[in-house]
Amino acid sequence: MDPVIVVGAGPVGLSLALALAGQGVPSVVLDEGPGKEEIRPARTVVLHSDTAAMAHRLGCTTLRDEGAYFAAWRTMRRGRDTHRSTFEEHPAPLHLPQHALTRGLRDAAAAHPLVQLVTDSKLDSLEQDDRGVTAHTRGAETTWWRGSYLVGCDGARSTVRKLLGIRFPGRTAVERHAVAALRTELPWPGEALLHRNPPSGPAEVTSRPLPDGVWRLDWLLPSRGELVTPDALVTLVRDTLAAWCGGTTPPYDLLDTGVHTLHHRLARRWRDGRAFLAGDAAHLLGALGTQGVEEGLRDAENLAWKLSLAWHQGASEALLDSYEGERRTAVATRLRAADQAMPTLRAGGALRTYLPGAARSAETLLTDGHLGRGPLGAEPTYAPPMAVREVPTATEPGGAVANVPVTAPDGSTVPLRDLLGQGRLLVVLVAPGTGVWDRRHWLGAGLMPRLAAAVSALPVRTDLLVADGYPGAPAHTVLLVRPDGHLAATFAGVRPAELYEAADTVRAGAPAARIAATPSTTPTVVID
Repeated sequence: MDPVIVVGAGPVGLSLALALAGQGVPSVVLDEGPGKEEIRPARTVVLHSDTAAMAHRLGCTTLRDEGAYFAAWRTMRRGRDTHRSTFEEHPAPLHLPQHALTRGLRDAAAAHPLVQLVTDSKLDSLEQDDRGVTAHTRGAETTWWRGSYLVGCDGARSTVRKLLGIRFPGRTAVERHAVAALRTELPWPGEALLHRNPPSGPAEVTSRPLPDGVWRLDWLLPSRGELVTPDALVTLVRDTLAAWCGGTTPPYDLLDTGVHTLHHRLARRWRDGRAFLAGDAAHLLGALGTQGVEEGLRDAENLAWKLSLAWHQGASEALLDSYEGERRTAVATRLRAADQAMPTLRAGGALRTYLPGAARSAETLLTDGHLGRGPLGAEPTYAPPMAVREVPTATEPGGAVANVPVTAPDGSTVPLRDLLGQGRLLVVLVAPGTGVWDRRHWLGAGLMPRLAAAVSALPVRTDLLVADGYPGAPAHTVLLVRPDGHLAATFAGVRPAELYEAADTVRAGAPAARIAATPSTTPTVVID
């Protein structure tokens, strides 16, 4: 099989290539640019627990040194504190410059033998057939590339999307923000802030911490207004800092500024034969605290295990179609929630009753969007084709699993999410007291012999794990978890036939007959 061609070397394209490599699938990443990130401290991303864990698994080392976890989240209204949230029950969001995330992913990709990075390569045509995709690039050299599949991760102006003739409808200039990165001291070290209706200036200001005393500040602007001049932006900085620091502007070092315009768009289709769209090529969002880069990373994780199964074993058309079905639905739901909330949130009126969480305050809803909770921010739940729920747990089928400690038969114990991204299903037996088991005898104890035999017969590669407990699950509950960490089914004890059926449903049935192809781990390249 030929490698997967990934068009675009931003965070989404690099994450997809690394996710595929972690599952033994080679890829070639076509980068239109020179392979270096533009340093923009004011262009940042927020990663919540699932996407931060994914970036760690992919080998991105810049998270630790160049990112900052929120110590708390504060809300203010008209200059007065209204609420302060800490992160004792929920993991804190991680905030870092986007160029740092991209550089960390690029370094990991450059070091991986299954990822080939090709710079100065602009896609200008592609063709598909039964066996794969042929792509043509121009740049330093004019080259044809041959791949098994192609994924367009090439941004809002996606060449892949245009070549496939896929429409990209939506709304333009949904929100507009003036942004600045600056080094200063604020009265709440390490704590992020949402300030609505401050005594002067724009209707909403947020501040989010970065390492080394740096902060990103965002001011909500009228969606269609006058240009923000450098002098006007400096005035915003000085007035905002003075309002937060007792009327006197503290010393500050202005590092970067800009105006960020947010659009809401959703591609009509995310799959065309062997070609797919992901990230900004498939969707644009970002209003009310939603995170576009984060949704792109979720695209990559969802698509990677499905392409991996197709590459190694063959996959049904239904499984490949499910990428669009799941991810497009999840992003559309997020966009719909933002579009419904925006008129009343920005106008300061009561929330409409048709929006989930309508009884809560505007500050709470916005906070949820920024912190990865509620209709604007929570991790997606995918509607499973077969909702097996013999045992109720705290996680509904299709939801993201809790990150409980799990132990493998070899005795290693790690958080459950550390084992994701390997292209395998996970079967977890809930067995209280496993901490005192003699691990040498696990496979011969209790339910394990029957469960191990059932797992070995499954149609997809599967890892067998044991957990001392799982939220809401009684002893002897068996969980079936997808490779991307979403719960597929729960069973009361060992049910070999039902477990097999559920695993077969996860892979969406037997793969279509595969066409014989010459195995390959490097792309076919022809220089004109």
